[in-house]
Amino acid sequence: MKEQTRQLGRPPAGRPSPTLEDLATAAGVSRSTASRAINGGLKVSPQAQAAVDAAIVALGYTPNRAARSLVTKRTASIALVIPEPDARVMMDPFFAAVITGVNEALRGTDMQLVLLMSRAGDDSARTMRYLRGGHVDGAIVVSHHRADDWAETLARTGLPTVLIGRPWDTGLGVPFVDLDNFEGGRLAARHLASIGRSNLGTVAGPADMTAAADRLEGWKQGLREAGLRPGPVSHGDFTTAGGADAARNLLAEVPELDGVFAASDLMALGVIETLRSLGREVPRDVAVVGFDNHGLTAGNGLDLTTVTQPMVDMAVTAGRLLVRRIEDPETSTEPVIYPAELVVRASTAGLPPKRREGSS
Repeated sequence: MKEQTRQLGRPPAGRPSPTLEDLATAAGVSRSTASRAINGGLKVSPQAQAAVDAAIVALGYTPNRAARSLVTKRTASIALVIPEPDARVMMDPFFAAVITGVNEALRGTDMQLVLLMSRAGDDSARTMRYLRGGHVDGAIVVSHHRADDWAETLARTGLPTVLIGRPWDTGLGVPFVDLDNFEGGRLAARHLASIGRSNLGTVAGPADMTAAADRLEGWKQGLREAGLRPGPVSHGDFTTAGGADAARNLLAEVPELDGVFAASDLMALGVIETLRSLGREVPRDVAVVGFDNHGLTAGNGLDLTTVTQPMVDMAVTAGRLLVRRIEDPETSTEPVIYPAELVVRASTAGLPPKRREGSS
């Protein structure tokens, strides 16, 4: 190694920032070796790599990303695609947890996160053109609906993609991270049955989303196992307002309900709002179970019994899986499924249900 490796220092005065030539000179290697060292280290000896790494620190060298992308064919960016209205993304803690988790997965890498909120129609088409245009190295898609073609289209483009949530078509080979939503719905039904509730209904999520469909099927299975009749189903949109509207539909159909499972915590808060407006106490008159475990509290200070969905951890896993797929497109495509767990709190705990007048 040349003598310069023992005399690392700043570039000549007046130069705004060190160049690749400065880096090579300081490390005592050729320009091409320095370039290879900062772009993956292919065909670079350990000694040369160490010298370049030391020179980067000493000079405060920052690679020219535009030039680097010409060599590596990468942008050092990944997209998080959320095909939902902006207002919902900003108000739902689910999406805050996803963004937090993906950012955590990128910690320690040079990759930046690009957030794309895309609705149906023109927004979706524009987002797809962006993803196909070479602006990002990969994409994570969350909260996708049956009518969306994200999984199918991105699979055809070859862009490394990971879904958060099971796609409707698992045969496309697109890896995904999900919760055992079926078991979550089953746990909710069995819990309400175990505390003596027998007139049960559910506020299900959107029928065009796999998470909602799986939670509903698990709920029905849990009722069968408990020997209870199916009970009414009303679909909401995973928002508090949607949960409140759906609860009114349930109670109009079966006024004597004494237990409700809402397929999200926000919808559970809406259910509780509706019950209170009708003079029904939670949990004495109606026990309520949510889904997500966001740590939300109802307006009367009531803590929710809920199924845990560890969204931060799931998003970290999705982010790390995507980074691995970018580095090695042949990496495993097996899904990662987190187990469902029920956390019992005040919205179902305490006294047995109070019998309404005229009931036996």
